[in-house]
Amino acid sequence: MDVPQRAAVVRSRPAALRATTRAMATDVTAHLVPRTEEDSGEEGERALGAGVASALEVFHEVEAACTRFGSSSALVRMNRSPDRWHRVPRVLFDALVEAHTAHDVTGGSFDPRVERALRALGYDRSLLFSSGDVVVHARPAVCAGSRGAWRPRFRHATGEVHLRGEPVDLGGIGKGLAVRWASARLAPLAIAYLLEAGGDCYAAGPGPDDGLGWRIAVEDPTGVEEPVAVLRVVDRAVTTSSVRLRTWRAGGKPVHHIVDPATGRPGGAGLLSVTTIGADPALGEVWSKSLFLAGRTRIATLARRRGLAALWVDEAGAIGTSDALAPYLMWRRP
Repeated sequence: MDVPQRAAVVRSRPAALRATTRAMATDVTAHLVPRTEEDSGEEGERALGAGVASALEVFHEVEAACTRFGSSSALVRMNRSPDRWHRVPRVLFDALVEAHTAHDVTGGSFDPRVERALRALGYDRSLLFSSGDVVVHARPAVCAGSRGAWRPRFRHATGEVHLRGEPVDLGGIGKGLAVRWASARLAPLAIAYLLEAGGDCYAAGPGPDDGLGWRIAVEDPTGVEEPVAVLRVVDRAVTTSSVRLRTWRAGGKPVHHIVDPATGRPGGAGLLSVTTIGADPALGEVWSKSLFLAGRTRIATLARRRGLAALWVDEAGAIGTSDALAPYLMWRRP
Protein backbone atom coordinates (compact mmCIF):
# COMPACT_ATOMS: atom_id res chain seq x y z
CA MET A 1 0.00 0.00 0.00
CA ASP A 2 1.00 3.63 -0.50
CA VAL A 3 1.56 4.74 3.09
CA PRO A 4 4.20 6.85 4.88
CA GLN A 5 7.35 4.95 5.75
CA ARG A 6 6.76 5.48 9.45
CA ALA A 7 3.60 3.32 9.33
CA ALA A 8 3.58 -0.29 8.21
CA VAL A 9 0.19 -1.65 7.13
CA VAL A 10 -0.53 -5.33 6.49
CA ARG A 11 -3.66 -7.44 6.10
CA SER A 12 -3.73 -9.99 8.91
CA ARG A 13 -6.73 -11.87 7.49
CA PRO A 14 -9.39 -11.15 4.80
CA ALA A 15 -11.64 -9.23 7.18
CA ALA A 16 -9.05 -7.14 9.06
CA LEU A 17 -6.17 -4.74 8.67
CA ARG A 18 -3.24 -4.22 11.01
CA ALA A 19 -1.06 -1.10 10.92
CA THR A 20 1.98 -0.32 13.04
CA THR A 21 4.38 2.51 13.76
CA ARG A 22 6.88 3.46 16.45
CA ALA A 23 6.42 6.70 18.35
CA MET A 24 6.50 8.10 21.89
CA ALA A 25 8.92 5.34 22.97
CA THR A 26 6.40 2.60 22.25
CA ASP A 27 4.98 0.45 19.48
CA VAL A 28 1.63 1.72 18.20
CA THR A 29 -0.72 -0.74 16.49
CA ALA A 30 -4.16 -0.37 14.93
CA HIS A 31 -6.38 -3.39 14.14
CA LEU A 32 -9.36 -2.58 11.91
CA VAL A 33 -12.44 -4.41 10.66
CA PRO A 34 -13.40 -2.56 7.41
CA ARG A 35 -16.92 -1.22 6.98
CA THR A 36 -17.80 -2.77 3.62
CA GLU A 37 -16.86 -5.60 1.28
CA GLU A 38 -15.46 -3.02 -1.13
CA ASP A 39 -12.86 -2.05 1.47
CA SER A 40 -11.32 -5.49 1.03
CA GLY A 41 -10.40 -4.82 -2.62
CA GLU A 42 -7.16 -3.26 -3.82
CA GLU A 43 -8.52 0.26 -4.20
CA GLY A 44 -10.39 0.15 -0.92
CA GLU A 45 -7.33 -1.27 0.79
CA ARG A 46 -5.21 1.58 -0.53
CA ALA A 47 -7.69 4.16 0.77
CA LEU A 48 -7.83 2.42 4.13
CA GLY A 49 -4.05 2.34 4.30
CA ALA A 50 -3.85 6.08 3.70
CA GLY A 51 -6.50 6.76 6.33
CA VAL A 52 -4.84 4.54 8.91
CA ALA A 53 -1.44 6.08 8.22
CA SER A 54 -2.97 9.52 8.81
CA ALA A 55 -4.33 8.32 12.14
CA LEU A 56 -1.00 6.87 13.25
CA GLU A 57 0.77 10.06 12.21
CA VAL A 58 -1.00 11.72 15.16
CA PHE A 59 1.45 10.00 17.50
CA HIS A 60 4.41 11.52 15.68
CA GLU A 61 2.76 14.95 15.73
CA VAL A 62 2.13 14.77 19.48
CA GLU A 63 5.65 13.50 20.12
CA ALA A 64 7.25 16.26 18.05
CA ALA A 65 5.40 18.99 19.94
CA CYS A 66 5.01 17.56 23.44
CA THR A 67 8.16 15.59 24.27
CA ARG A 68 10.34 17.02 27.03
CA PHE A 69 13.44 15.32 25.60
CA GLY A 70 15.89 16.62 23.03
CA SER A 71 16.20 20.26 22.08
CA SER A 72 13.74 20.96 19.30
CA SER A 73 10.22 20.38 20.63
CA ALA A 74 7.95 23.27 21.49
CA LEU A 75 7.57 21.94 25.04
CA VAL A 76 11.35 21.88 25.56
CA ARG A 77 11.52 25.52 24.48
CA MET A 78 8.70 26.43 26.85
CA ASN A 79 10.29 24.60 29.76
CA ARG A 80 13.53 26.54 29.29
CA SER A 81 11.71 29.78 30.10
CA PRO A 82 8.44 28.93 31.83
CA ASP A 83 8.06 32.44 33.23
CA ARG A 84 7.02 34.11 29.95
CA TRP A 85 4.44 33.79 27.21
CA HIS A 86 5.02 31.34 24.33
CA ARG A 87 3.15 30.91 21.07
CA VAL A 88 2.96 27.15 20.59
CA PRO A 89 1.67 24.64 18.00
CA ARG A 90 -2.04 23.84 18.32
CA VAL A 91 -1.35 20.25 19.41
CA LEU A 92 0.72 21.46 22.40
CA PHE A 93 -1.77 24.22 23.23
CA ASP A 94 -4.62 21.69 23.30
CA ALA A 95 -2.58 19.23 25.36
CA LEU A 96 -1.83 21.88 27.98
CA VAL A 97 -5.49 22.89 28.16
CA GLU A 98 -6.42 19.22 28.67
CA ALA A 99 -3.74 18.84 31.34
CA HIS A 100 -5.06 21.88 33.19
CA THR A 101 -8.60 20.49 33.07
CA ALA A 102 -7.36 17.12 34.37
CA HIS A 103 -5.56 18.90 37.21
CA ASP A 104 -8.85 20.49 38.30
CA VAL A 105 -10.95 17.32 37.81
CA THR A 106 -8.64 15.27 40.04
CA GLY A 107 -8.35 17.93 42.71
CA GLY A 108 -4.64 18.32 41.99
CA SER A 109 -3.60 14.67 42.23
CA PHE A 110 -2.72 14.94 38.55
CA ASP A 111 -0.13 17.70 38.21
CA PRO A 112 2.30 17.95 35.27
CA ARG A 113 4.68 20.12 37.29
CA VAL A 114 6.93 17.12 37.96
CA GLU A 115 9.52 17.83 35.26
CA ARG A 116 12.13 19.08 37.72
CA ALA A 117 11.52 16.11 40.02
CA LEU A 118 12.01 13.66 37.14
CA ARG A 119 15.23 15.39 36.12
CA ALA A 120 16.43 15.28 39.72
CA LEU A 121 15.92 11.52 39.67
CA GLY A 122 18.07 11.23 36.54
CA TYR A 123 15.21 10.88 34.07
CA ASP A 124 16.41 13.77 31.93
CA ARG A 125 16.55 11.93 28.61
CA SER A 126 14.66 9.17 26.85
CA LEU A 127 15.95 5.99 28.49
CA LEU A 128 15.91 2.47 27.14
CA PHE A 129 13.89 0.63 29.76
CA SER A 130 13.85 -2.78 28.09
CA SER A 131 15.92 -4.34 30.85
CA GLY A 132 13.61 -3.08 33.58
CA ASP A 133 16.56 -1.88 35.68
CA VAL A 134 18.54 0.95 34.13
CA VAL A 135 21.29 2.45 36.24
CA VAL A 136 21.43 6.23 36.07
CA HIS A 137 24.58 7.81 37.41
CA ALA A 138 22.89 10.68 39.12
CA ARG A 139 22.41 11.70 42.69
CA PRO A 140 18.73 11.22 43.58
CA ALA A 141 18.25 14.83 44.56
CA VAL A 142 15.24 15.81 46.64
CA CYS A 143 12.95 18.06 44.65
CA ALA A 144 10.19 19.94 46.42
CA GLY A 145 6.64 19.03 45.51
CA SER A 146 4.25 21.41 43.80
CA ARG A 147 2.87 24.30 45.80
CA GLY A 148 -0.82 25.08 45.42
CA ALA A 149 -3.08 24.72 42.40
CA TRP A 150 -1.64 24.83 38.89
CA ARG A 151 -2.90 27.91 37.10
CA PRO A 152 -1.30 28.30 33.65
CA ARG A 153 -2.63 31.12 31.48
CA PHE A 154 -3.99 30.69 27.95
CA ARG A 155 -4.61 33.10 25.08
CA HIS A 156 -6.88 31.06 22.83
CA ALA A 157 -7.04 33.60 20.01
CA THR A 158 -3.26 33.62 19.51
CA GLY A 159 -2.31 30.14 20.75
CA GLU A 160 -0.08 31.48 23.54
CA VAL A 161 0.57 29.84 26.91
CA HIS A 162 2.22 31.01 30.12
CA LEU A 163 3.31 28.20 32.46
CA ARG A 164 3.57 30.52 35.46
CA GLY A 165 7.19 29.70 36.18
CA GLU A 166 7.27 25.89 36.41
CA PRO A 167 8.24 23.43 33.62
CA VAL A 168 5.90 20.53 32.92
CA ASP A 169 5.91 16.92 31.74
CA LEU A 170 3.11 15.72 29.43
CA GLY A 171 4.27 12.14 28.87
CA GLY A 172 1.28 10.17 30.13
CA ILE A 173 -1.57 12.47 29.19
CA GLY A 174 0.15 13.20 25.87
CA LYS A 175 -0.02 9.54 24.89
CA GLY A 176 -3.63 9.31 26.02
CA LEU A 177 -4.50 12.33 23.90
CA ALA A 178 -2.72 10.82 20.92
CA VAL A 179 -4.90 7.71 21.30
CA ARG A 180 -8.01 9.91 21.49
CA TRP A 181 -7.13 12.04 18.48
CA ALA A 182 -5.97 9.10 16.37
CA SER A 183 -9.17 7.23 17.23
CA ALA A 184 -11.21 10.11 15.82
CA ARG A 185 -9.44 9.58 12.47
CA LEU A 186 -9.97 5.81 12.59
CA ALA A 187 -13.67 5.92 13.44
CA PRO A 188 -14.95 6.63 9.88
CA LEU A 189 -12.82 3.81 8.43
CA ALA A 190 -14.05 0.72 10.24
CA ILE A 191 -17.00 -0.90 11.99
CA ALA A 192 -14.58 -1.91 14.73
CA TYR A 193 -10.98 -1.14 15.61
CA LEU A 194 -8.46 -1.55 18.39
CA LEU A 195 -5.75 1.09 18.79
CA GLU A 196 -2.89 0.10 21.10
CA ALA A 197 -0.02 2.28 22.33
CA GLY A 198 1.94 0.66 25.11
CA GLY A 199 -0.25 0.64 28.21
CA ASP A 200 -3.04 2.60 26.55
CA CYS A 201 -5.65 1.39 24.08
CA TYR A 202 -9.07 2.24 22.71
CA ALA A 203 -11.42 -0.55 21.61
CA ALA A 204 -14.27 0.54 19.32
CA GLY A 205 -17.18 -1.45 18.01
CA PRO A 206 -18.18 -5.10 18.40
CA GLY A 207 -14.72 -6.60 17.92
CA PRO A 208 -13.41 -8.96 15.23
CA ASP A 209 -14.93 -12.28 16.28
CA ASP A 210 -18.20 -12.91 18.14
CA GLY A 211 -19.53 -9.34 18.06
CA LEU A 212 -19.45 -9.06 21.85
CA GLY A 213 -16.47 -6.76 22.08
CA TRP A 214 -12.69 -6.78 22.22
CA ARG A 215 -10.85 -9.04 24.65
CA ILE A 216 -8.01 -7.16 26.36
CA ALA A 217 -5.39 -8.94 28.46
CA VAL A 218 -3.99 -7.06 31.45
CA GLU A 219 -0.24 -7.63 31.69
CA ASP A 220 1.34 -8.98 34.85
CA PRO A 221 3.64 -6.17 36.14
CA THR A 222 6.01 -8.74 37.65
CA GLY A 223 6.92 -9.97 34.16
CA VAL A 224 5.06 -13.29 34.29
CA GLU A 225 3.84 -14.20 30.81
CA GLU A 226 0.28 -15.09 31.86
CA PRO A 227 -1.96 -12.00 32.22
CA VAL A 228 -3.53 -11.12 35.54
CA ALA A 229 -6.96 -10.65 33.94
CA VAL A 230 -8.87 -10.55 30.65
CA LEU A 231 -11.37 -7.76 29.98
CA ARG A 232 -14.15 -7.49 27.40
CA VAL A 233 -14.91 -3.95 26.23
CA VAL A 234 -16.89 -2.09 23.58
CA ASP A 235 -16.24 1.59 22.87
CA ARG A 236 -13.98 1.94 25.87
CA ALA A 237 -10.43 2.97 26.64
CA VAL A 238 -8.22 0.69 28.74
CA THR A 239 -5.21 2.42 30.27
CA THR A 240 -2.48 1.08 32.53
CA SER A 241 0.08 2.85 34.69
CA SER A 242 2.86 0.48 35.71
CA VAL A 243 6.40 0.56 37.05
CA ARG A 244 7.43 -2.71 35.39
CA LEU A 245 9.55 -1.08 32.70
CA ARG A 246 10.20 2.47 33.83
CA THR A 247 12.07 1.56 36.99
CA TRP A 248 15.75 2.29 37.47
CA ARG A 249 18.35 2.96 40.14
CA ALA A 250 19.63 6.44 40.91
CA GLY A 251 22.41 6.83 43.42
CA GLY A 252 21.89 3.21 44.50
CA LYS A 253 18.19 3.66 45.24
CA PRO A 254 15.29 2.18 43.23
CA VAL A 255 13.09 4.85 41.65
CA HIS A 256 10.36 5.03 39.03
CA HIS A 257 8.65 7.56 36.80
CA ILE A 258 5.27 7.99 38.54
CA VAL A 259 6.09 10.97 40.73
CA ASP A 260 3.82 12.25 43.47
CA PRO A 261 3.40 15.99 42.82
CA ALA A 262 2.89 16.58 46.54
CA THR A 263 6.35 15.26 47.46
CA GLY A 264 8.43 15.34 44.29
CA ARG A 265 9.32 11.68 44.85
CA PRO A 266 8.10 8.40 43.30
CA GLY A 267 4.73 7.51 44.78
CA GLY A 268 2.23 4.66 44.83
CA ALA A 269 3.47 2.87 47.94
CA GLY A 270 2.73 -0.84 47.74
CA LEU A 271 1.50 -0.89 44.12
CA LEU A 272 3.01 -2.16 40.86
CA SER A 273 0.28 -1.30 38.35
CA VAL A 274 -3.19 0.19 37.95
CA THR A 275 -5.55 -0.36 35.00
CA THR A 276 -8.67 1.70 34.37
CA ILE A 277 -11.57 1.41 31.93
CA GLY A 278 -13.45 4.48 30.75
CA ALA A 279 -14.81 6.43 27.82
CA ASP A 280 -11.69 8.51 27.15
CA PRO A 281 -8.04 7.37 26.94
CA ALA A 282 -6.58 10.69 28.07
CA LEU A 283 -8.75 10.85 31.18
CA GLY A 284 -8.03 7.15 31.70
CA GLU A 285 -4.30 7.94 31.77
CA VAL A 286 -4.93 10.68 34.30
CA TRP A 287 -6.99 8.46 36.60
CA SER A 288 -4.72 5.43 36.37
CA LYS A 289 -1.85 7.59 37.64
CA SER A 290 -3.96 9.32 40.28
CA LEU A 291 -5.16 5.94 41.56
CA PHE A 292 -1.59 4.63 41.54
CA LEU A 293 -0.43 7.58 43.63
CA ALA A 294 -3.16 6.81 46.17
CA GLY A 295 -1.12 3.73 47.07
CA ARG A 296 -2.24 0.30 48.19
CA THR A 297 -4.03 1.51 51.32
CA ARG A 298 -6.18 4.19 49.66
CA ILE A 299 -6.77 3.07 46.08
CA ALA A 300 -10.00 1.12 46.73
CA THR A 301 -11.56 4.08 48.54
CA LEU A 302 -10.64 6.55 45.79
CA ALA A 303 -11.89 4.24 43.01
CA ARG A 304 -15.19 3.73 44.82
CA ARG A 305 -15.66 7.42 45.56
CA ARG A 306 -15.03 8.36 41.93
CA GLY A 307 -16.98 5.44 40.48
CA LEU A 308 -13.96 4.26 38.51
CA ALA A 309 -13.61 0.84 36.88
CA ALA A 310 -10.14 -0.17 38.06
CA LEU A 311 -7.89 -3.18 38.58
CA TRP A 312 -4.60 -3.05 40.46
CA VAL A 313 -1.70 -5.33 41.38
CA ASP A 314 0.27 -4.78 44.56
CA GLU A 315 3.87 -5.62 45.40
CA ALA A 316 2.84 -9.01 46.80
CA GLY A 317 1.15 -9.92 43.50
CA ALA A 318 -2.38 -9.62 44.92
CA ILE A 319 -5.04 -8.37 42.51
CA GLY A 320 -7.67 -5.84 43.54
CA THR A 321 -10.70 -4.61 41.61
CA SER A 322 -13.38 -1.98 42.05
CA ASP A 323 -17.09 -2.79 41.84
CA ALA A 324 -17.35 -0.75 38.63
CA LEU A 325 -14.94 -3.13 36.88
CA ALA A 326 -17.23 -6.16 37.26
CA PRO A 327 -19.18 -5.71 33.97
CA TYR A 328 -15.93 -5.84 31.97
CA LEU A 329 -14.17 -8.72 33.72
CA MET A 330 -14.11 -12.02 31.79
CA TRP A 331 -11.43 -13.73 33.84
CA ARG A 332 -8.93 -12.94 36.56
CA ARG A 333 -6.11 -14.93 38.01
CA PRO A 334 -6.92 -16.43 41.42
